[in-house]
Amino acid sequence: MRACVQRVSRAAVDVGDETISSIRAGLLVLLGISTQDSPEDAAQLAQKIVELRIFADDEGKMNRSLLDLRGEMLVVSQFTLWGDCRKGRRPSFIEAARPETAEPLYEYFVAAVKLLGVSVKTGRFRAEMQVTLTNDGPVTLLLDSQKLF
Repeated sequence: MRACVQRVSRAAVDVGDETISSIRAGLLVLLGISTQDSPEDAAQLAQKIVELRIFADDEGKMNRSLLDLRGEMLVVSQFTLWGDCRKGRRPSFIEAARPETAEPLYEYFVAAVKLLGVSVKTGRFRAEMQVTLTNDGPVTLLLDSQKLF
């Protein structure tokens, strides 16, 4: 499971002309699920992300987590995080999980974040979405569950 985690002051997801989700201060997580991922990957990655100390404390140092901040998370499915661009000019997505496998793991990740006490909003799985954000910092981190544990 791969996650592009961005600290944001706000973020939103539109489908067509409708804003379906929006958050204020917190994290935007673009989540890519591979053919090798499991519910354990989702639970471990969820915990890692909500506990990352990437928010400023009173001294301006990155010492606070999303839990400390009581911030929100917006999770958007992003299969293209598994795009392999090593050959040719068109990315290969062979490592990305098929939708029928990916969607339950995406939902499991969202549920795991909620169980940790974070308010979570989502995009719409398999929809053409427009994501807008104001990256705070900017702070952007790339996490891969196969390389974290």
